[in-house]
Amino acid sequence: MNETGPAPRGGPSILFIVAAAMLVIAGLKAAAPLLVPLVASLFLAVLALPLLAFFRRLGCAGPLAVALTMLAVIAVIAGALVLVGGSFTQFTNALPRYQRGLEQLFTEALEWLEAHGIEAEHVVSRDVIRPGAVLDMIGTTLRRVAVLLSNLTVVLVTTLFLLAEASYFPEKLAAALGPGSRAMQRVEKIRAEVQRYLAIKTLISAATGVLAGLWCAMLGVDFPLLWGLLAFLLNYIPTLGSILAGIPPILLALVQFGPGRALLVLAGYLAINVLLGNLIEPALMGRRLGLSALVVFFSLVFWGWVWGPLGMLLSVPLTMIVKIMLENTEEFRWIAVLLDARPPEPVPQPAPDADGAHADTRGIA
Repeated sequence: MNETGPAPRGGPSILFIVAAAMLVIAGLKAAAPLLVPLVASLFLAVLALPLLAFFRRLGCAGPLAVALTMLAVIAVIAGALVLVGGSFTQFTNALPRYQRGLEQLFTEALEWLEAHGIEAEHVVSRDVIRPGAVLDMIGTTLRRVAVLLSNLTVVLVTTLFLLAEASYFPEKLAAALGPGSRAMQRVEKIRAEVQRYLAIKTLISAATGVLAGLWCAMLGVDFPLLWGLLAFLLNYIPTLGSILAGIPPILLALVQFGPGRALLVLAGYLAINVLLGNLIEPALMGRRLGLSALVVFFSLVFWGWVWGPLGMLLSVPLTMIVKIMLENTEEFRWIAVLLDARPPEPVPQPAPDADGAHADTRGIA
Protein backbone atom coordinates (compact mmCIF):
# COMPACT_ATOMS: atom_id res chain seq x y z
CA MET A 1 0.00 0.00 0.00
CA ASN A 2 1.52 3.27 -1.09
CA GLU A 3 1.80 5.96 1.59
CA THR A 4 1.26 9.51 0.56
CA GLY A 5 1.76 12.73 2.47
CA PRO A 6 -1.07 14.96 3.54
CA ALA A 7 -2.95 16.59 0.74
CA PRO A 8 -2.16 20.25 0.22
CA ARG A 9 -4.69 22.75 1.40
CA GLY A 10 -7.03 24.04 -1.23
CA GLY A 11 -7.41 27.63 -2.35
CA PRO A 12 -10.52 28.34 -0.21
CA SER A 13 -8.72 27.14 2.94
CA ILE A 14 -5.75 29.42 2.29
CA LEU A 15 -8.06 32.35 1.58
CA PHE A 16 -9.93 31.63 4.81
CA ILE A 17 -6.67 31.62 6.80
CA VAL A 18 -5.53 34.90 5.21
CA ALA A 19 -8.91 36.53 5.86
CA ALA A 20 -8.89 35.34 9.47
CA ALA A 21 -5.35 36.66 9.95
CA MET A 22 -6.36 40.06 8.58
CA LEU A 23 -9.31 40.20 10.97
CA VAL A 24 -7.08 39.29 13.92
CA ILE A 25 -4.54 41.98 12.97
CA ALA A 26 -7.29 44.59 12.60
CA GLY A 27 -8.67 43.56 16.00
CA LEU A 28 -5.23 43.82 17.62
CA LYS A 29 -4.74 47.32 16.26
CA ALA A 30 -8.24 48.51 17.18
CA ALA A 31 -8.00 47.10 20.71
CA ALA A 32 -4.49 48.47 21.36
CA PRO A 33 -5.54 50.75 24.28
CA LEU A 34 -6.92 47.68 26.07
CA LEU A 35 -4.46 45.01 24.95
CA VAL A 36 -1.15 46.88 25.43
CA PRO A 37 -1.49 47.19 29.25
CA LEU A 38 -2.71 43.59 29.43
CA VAL A 39 0.26 42.27 27.44
CA ALA A 40 2.66 44.36 29.54
CA SER A 41 1.05 42.87 32.67
CA LEU A 42 1.44 39.37 31.28
CA PHE A 43 5.15 39.87 30.61
CA LEU A 44 5.64 41.38 34.06
CA ALA A 45 3.81 38.46 35.67
CA VAL A 46 5.91 35.89 33.78
CA LEU A 47 9.10 37.63 34.92
CA ALA A 48 7.83 37.66 38.52
CA LEU A 49 6.85 33.97 38.57
CA PRO A 50 10.30 32.72 39.74
CA LEU A 51 10.12 35.14 42.68
CA LEU A 52 6.61 33.91 43.50
CA ALA A 53 7.85 30.31 43.41
CA PHE A 54 10.75 31.28 45.70
CA PHE A 55 8.38 32.67 48.34
CA ARG A 56 6.21 29.55 48.05
CA ARG A 57 9.26 27.35 48.65
CA LEU A 58 9.98 29.36 51.79
CA GLY A 59 6.62 28.20 53.13
CA CYS A 60 4.60 31.36 52.48
CA ALA A 61 0.91 30.82 51.82
CA GLY A 62 -0.45 31.74 48.39
CA PRO A 63 -1.83 35.22 49.25
CA LEU A 64 1.26 36.13 51.28
CA ALA A 65 3.60 34.99 48.50
CA VAL A 66 1.66 37.05 45.95
CA ALA A 67 1.74 40.11 48.23
CA LEU A 68 5.50 39.82 48.81
CA THR A 69 6.11 39.36 45.08
CA MET A 70 4.05 42.43 44.22
CA LEU A 71 5.87 44.49 46.85
CA ALA A 72 9.19 43.48 45.28
CA VAL A 73 7.94 44.34 41.76
CA ILE A 74 6.60 47.73 42.89
CA ALA A 75 9.85 48.48 44.74
CA VAL A 76 11.94 47.76 41.62
CA ILE A 77 9.70 49.85 39.34
CA ALA A 78 9.44 52.72 41.83
CA GLY A 79 13.21 52.74 42.33
CA ALA A 80 13.80 52.89 38.57
CA LEU A 81 11.29 55.73 38.16
CA VAL A 82 12.83 57.73 41.01
CA LEU A 83 16.34 57.31 39.60
CA VAL A 84 15.43 58.10 36.00
CA GLY A 85 12.54 60.55 36.49
CA GLY A 86 14.78 63.51 37.29
CA SER A 87 17.10 62.75 34.36
CA PHE A 88 14.12 62.52 32.00
CA THR A 89 12.79 65.94 33.03
CA GLN A 90 16.21 67.56 32.79
CA PHE A 91 16.84 66.01 29.37
CA THR A 92 13.55 67.25 27.89
CA ASN A 93 14.27 70.75 29.25
CA ALA A 94 17.81 70.77 27.85
CA LEU A 95 16.84 69.23 24.51
CA PRO A 96 16.69 72.57 22.57
CA ARG A 97 20.22 73.42 23.74
CA TYR A 98 21.58 70.08 22.53
CA GLN A 99 19.77 70.50 19.22
CA ARG A 100 21.39 73.89 18.67
CA GLY A 101 24.80 72.44 19.53
CA LEU A 102 24.37 69.59 17.07
CA GLU A 103 23.21 71.95 14.33
CA GLN A 104 26.26 74.13 14.98
CA LEU A 105 28.60 71.14 14.69
CA PHE A 106 26.94 70.16 11.42
CA THR A 107 27.37 73.70 10.06
CA GLU A 108 31.04 73.78 11.10
CA ALA A 109 31.62 70.42 9.39
CA LEU A 110 30.12 71.74 6.14
CA GLU A 111 32.24 74.89 6.35
CA TRP A 112 35.38 72.82 6.93
CA LEU A 113 34.62 70.69 3.87
CA GLU A 114 33.98 73.78 1.74
CA ALA A 115 37.23 75.36 2.97
CA HIS A 116 39.06 72.31 1.62
CA GLY A 117 37.47 72.60 -1.81
CA ILE A 118 34.61 70.13 -1.29
CA GLU A 119 31.22 71.50 -2.34
CA ALA A 120 29.35 69.82 0.49
CA GLU A 121 26.13 71.73 -0.11
CA HIS A 122 25.67 69.84 -3.39
CA VAL A 123 26.06 66.52 -1.59
CA VAL A 124 24.50 67.18 1.82
CA SER A 125 21.86 69.87 2.19
CA ARG A 126 20.94 71.48 5.49
CA ASP A 127 17.31 71.38 4.38
CA VAL A 128 17.42 67.61 3.84
CA ILE A 129 19.53 66.51 6.81
CA ARG A 130 18.79 68.12 10.17
CA PRO A 131 20.92 66.55 12.92
CA GLY A 132 18.85 68.23 15.61
CA ALA A 133 15.81 66.31 14.40
CA VAL A 134 17.41 63.10 15.71
CA LEU A 135 17.41 64.38 19.28
CA ASP A 136 13.91 65.76 18.76
CA MET A 137 12.72 62.30 17.71
CA ILE A 138 14.40 60.77 20.77
CA GLY A 139 12.65 63.25 23.04
CA THR A 140 9.29 62.53 21.39
CA THR A 141 9.78 58.78 21.85
CA LEU A 142 10.70 59.21 25.51
CA ARG A 143 7.60 61.33 26.07
CA ARG A 144 5.45 58.59 24.52
CA VAL A 145 7.02 56.05 26.86
CA ALA A 146 6.18 58.38 29.75
CA VAL A 147 2.55 58.40 28.61
CA LEU A 148 2.58 54.60 28.57
CA LEU A 149 3.93 54.61 32.12
CA SER A 150 0.88 56.63 33.15
CA ASN A 151 -1.06 53.36 32.74
CA LEU A 152 1.22 51.76 35.33
CA THR A 153 -1.57 51.42 37.89
CA VAL A 154 -3.64 49.33 35.47
CA VAL A 155 -0.59 47.21 34.65
CA LEU A 156 0.24 46.56 38.31
CA VAL A 157 -3.35 45.71 39.29
CA THR A 158 -3.63 43.29 36.35
CA THR A 159 -0.27 41.75 37.30
CA LEU A 160 -1.56 41.23 40.84
CA PHE A 161 -4.56 39.24 39.58
CA LEU A 162 -2.39 37.25 37.16
CA LEU A 163 0.00 36.26 39.95
CA ALA A 164 -2.90 35.33 42.21
CA GLU A 165 -4.30 33.12 39.45
CA ALA A 166 -0.85 31.64 38.74
CA SER A 167 -0.77 30.17 42.26
CA TYR A 168 -3.55 27.71 41.38
CA PHE A 169 -3.62 27.70 37.57
CA PRO A 170 -1.27 24.69 37.08
CA GLU A 171 -3.55 22.50 39.22
CA LYS A 172 -6.63 23.64 37.30
CA LEU A 173 -4.89 23.10 33.97
CA ALA A 174 -3.81 19.59 35.00
CA ALA A 175 -7.38 18.79 36.01
CA ALA A 176 -8.69 20.10 32.68
CA LEU A 177 -6.14 18.44 30.38
CA GLY A 178 -5.31 15.43 32.52
CA PRO A 179 -2.13 15.10 34.62
CA GLY A 180 0.70 13.66 32.56
CA SER A 181 -1.25 13.96 29.30
CA ARG A 182 0.51 14.92 26.09
CA ALA A 183 -1.34 18.23 25.96
CA MET A 184 -0.30 19.03 29.53
CA GLN A 185 3.33 18.17 28.77
CA ARG A 186 3.24 20.42 25.70
CA VAL A 187 1.79 23.35 27.68
CA GLU A 188 4.36 22.88 30.43
CA LYS A 189 7.19 22.79 27.89
CA ILE A 190 5.98 26.01 26.24
CA ARG A 191 5.68 27.71 29.65
CA ALA A 192 9.17 26.65 30.71
CA GLU A 193 10.80 27.79 27.44
CA VAL A 194 8.99 31.15 27.38
CA GLN A 195 9.88 31.81 31.02
CA ARG A 196 13.50 30.81 30.42
CA TYR A 197 13.78 33.07 27.36
CA LEU A 198 12.31 36.10 29.15
CA ALA A 199 14.43 35.54 32.26
CA ILE A 200 17.70 35.30 30.31
CA LYS A 201 16.80 38.23 28.06
CA THR A 202 15.91 40.39 31.06
CA LEU A 203 19.13 39.45 32.85
CA ILE A 204 21.26 40.30 29.80
CA SER A 205 19.31 43.52 29.21
CA ALA A 206 19.80 44.58 32.83
CA ALA A 207 23.54 43.92 32.60
CA THR A 208 23.67 45.88 29.33
CA GLY A 209 21.86 48.82 30.89
CA VAL A 210 24.08 48.88 33.98
CA LEU A 211 27.32 48.70 31.98
CA ALA A 212 26.14 51.32 29.45
CA GLY A 213 25.09 53.69 32.22
CA LEU A 214 28.38 53.24 34.08
CA TRP A 215 30.39 53.79 30.90
CA CYS A 216 28.51 57.02 30.11
CA ALA A 217 29.00 58.20 33.71
CA MET A 218 32.74 57.46 33.57
CA LEU A 219 33.06 59.51 30.37
CA GLY A 220 31.03 62.40 31.78
CA VAL A 221 28.11 62.11 29.35
CA ASP A 222 25.00 63.83 30.69
CA PHE A 223 22.08 61.72 31.98
CA PRO A 224 23.85 58.33 32.26
CA LEU A 225 20.90 56.81 34.17
CA LEU A 226 18.58 57.66 31.28
CA TRP A 227 20.90 56.07 28.72
CA GLY A 228 21.28 52.99 30.92
CA LEU A 229 17.50 52.59 31.08
CA LEU A 230 17.26 53.09 27.31
CA ALA A 231 19.92 50.42 26.73
CA PHE A 232 18.02 48.05 29.04
CA LEU A 233 14.71 48.53 27.22
CA LEU A 234 16.06 48.47 23.66
CA ASN A 235 18.19 45.40 24.31
CA TYR A 236 14.99 43.35 23.98
CA ILE A 237 15.31 44.14 20.25
CA PRO A 238 18.31 42.16 18.91
CA THR A 239 20.89 44.03 16.79
CA LEU A 240 18.73 47.05 15.97
CA GLY A 241 18.04 47.83 19.62
CA SER A 242 21.71 48.12 20.56
CA ILE A 243 22.31 50.45 17.60
CA LEU A 244 19.37 52.68 18.51
CA ALA A 245 20.36 52.75 22.19
CA GLY A 246 23.86 54.00 21.35
CA ILE A 247 22.83 56.94 19.15
CA PRO A 248 21.67 59.43 21.87
CA PRO A 249 24.73 59.18 24.18
CA ILE A 250 27.10 59.30 21.20
CA LEU A 251 25.44 62.48 19.90
CA LEU A 252 25.47 64.01 23.38
CA ALA A 253 29.16 63.20 23.81
CA LEU A 254 29.80 64.79 20.41
CA VAL A 255 28.03 68.00 21.48
CA GLN A 256 29.61 68.06 24.95
CA PHE A 257 33.21 67.04 24.27
CA GLY A 258 33.79 66.57 20.55
CA PRO A 259 34.48 63.57 18.29
CA GLY A 260 37.15 61.99 20.51
CA ARG A 261 34.84 61.37 23.45
CA ALA A 262 32.03 60.34 21.09
CA LEU A 263 34.29 57.64 19.63
CA LEU A 264 35.04 56.40 23.16
CA VAL A 265 31.31 56.10 23.87
CA LEU A 266 30.89 54.21 20.58
CA ALA A 267 33.77 51.86 21.45
CA GLY A 268 32.29 51.15 24.87
CA TYR A 269 28.87 50.35 23.47
CA LEU A 270 30.42 48.06 20.85
CA ALA A 271 32.42 46.21 23.51
CA ILE A 272 29.37 45.80 25.77
CA ASN A 273 27.18 44.46 22.98
CA VAL A 274 29.84 42.13 21.58
CA LEU A 275 30.52 40.69 25.04
CA LEU A 276 26.92 40.33 26.20
CA GLY A 277 24.98 40.10 22.94
CA ASN A 278 27.34 38.00 20.82
CA LEU A 279 29.10 35.84 23.42
CA ILE A 280 27.26 35.48 26.73
CA GLU A 281 23.64 35.63 25.54
CA PRO A 282 23.97 32.95 22.80
CA ALA A 283 25.77 30.70 25.28
CA LEU A 284 22.92 31.04 27.79
CA MET A 285 20.08 30.96 25.29
CA GLY A 286 21.26 28.03 23.23
CA ARG A 287 20.78 27.60 19.53
CA ARG A 288 16.99 27.20 19.50
CA LEU A 289 16.12 30.55 21.07
CA GLY A 290 17.10 32.68 18.08
CA LEU A 291 15.38 34.60 15.31
CA SER A 292 16.40 35.52 11.79
CA ALA A 293 17.55 39.14 11.42
CA LEU A 294 14.92 39.62 8.70
CA VAL A 295 12.23 38.29 11.05
CA VAL A 296 13.45 40.68 13.78
CA PHE A 297 13.16 43.63 11.40
CA PHE A 298 9.69 42.70 10.16
CA SER A 299 8.44 41.96 13.69
CA LEU A 300 9.74 45.37 14.80
CA VAL A 301 7.87 47.11 11.98
CA PHE A 302 4.71 45.04 12.40
CA TRP A 303 4.30 45.27 16.18
CA GLY A 304 5.36 48.92 16.12
CA TRP A 305 2.59 49.61 13.60
CA VAL A 306 0.04 47.63 15.60
CA TRP A 307 0.86 48.76 19.17
CA GLY A 308 3.22 51.73 18.89
CA PRO A 309 6.43 52.16 20.96
CA LEU A 310 5.59 49.43 23.48
CA GLY A 311 4.81 47.10 20.59
CA MET A 312 8.31 47.74 19.24
CA LEU A 313 9.84 46.92 22.64
CA LEU A 314 7.82 43.72 22.92
CA SER A 315 8.09 42.80 19.22
CA VAL A 316 10.87 40.23 19.53
CA PRO A 317 9.62 38.62 22.78
CA LEU A 318 6.14 38.31 21.24
CA THR A 319 7.54 36.78 18.04
CA MET A 320 9.77 34.45 20.07
CA ILE A 321 6.76 33.24 22.07
CA VAL A 322 4.91 32.53 18.82
CA LYS A 323 7.97 30.63 17.53
CA ILE A 324 8.21 28.53 20.71
CA MET A 325 4.51 27.65 20.47
CA LEU A 326 4.87 26.70 16.79
CA GLU A 327 7.89 24.51 17.55
CA ASN A 328 5.77 22.44 19.90
CA THR A 329 3.19 21.57 17.23
CA GLU A 330 3.49 19.02 14.45
CA GLU A 331 1.45 20.93 11.86
CA PHE A 332 3.14 24.33 12.11
CA ARG A 333 6.70 23.42 13.10
CA TRP A 334 7.88 24.31 9.61
CA ILE A 335 6.96 27.96 10.26
CA ALA A 336 9.19 27.96 13.35
CA VAL A 337 12.05 26.63 11.20
CA LEU A 338 11.59 29.55 8.78
CA LEU A 339 11.65 32.02 11.68
CA ASP A 340 14.88 30.60 13.11
CA ALA A 341 18.23 32.34 12.73
CA ARG A 342 19.85 29.24 11.17
CA PRO A 343 18.62 26.10 9.45
CA PRO A 344 18.16 23.07 11.70
CA GLU A 345 21.14 20.80 12.13
CA PRO A 346 20.86 17.63 10.00
CA VAL A 347 20.11 14.45 11.89
CA PRO A 348 23.03 12.01 11.37
CA GLN A 349 21.99 8.80 9.67
CA PRO A 350 23.77 5.49 10.38
CA ALA A 351 25.88 4.31 7.46
CA PRO A 352 24.46 1.30 5.55
CA ASP A 353 26.46 -1.94 5.40
CA ALA A 354 27.28 -3.90 2.28
CA ASP A 355 23.82 -5.51 2.19
CA GLY A 356 22.10 -2.13 2.36
CA ALA A 357 21.09 -2.57 5.99
CA HIS A 358 22.22 -0.16 8.70
CA ALA A 359 25.54 -1.17 10.14
CA ASP A 360 25.56 -2.26 13.77
CA THR A 361 28.35 -0.37 15.49
CA ARG A 362 27.56 -1.37 19.03
CA GLY A 363 30.48 -3.76 19.16
CA ILE A 364 33.01 -1.29 17.82
CA ALA A 365 35.21 0.21 20.55
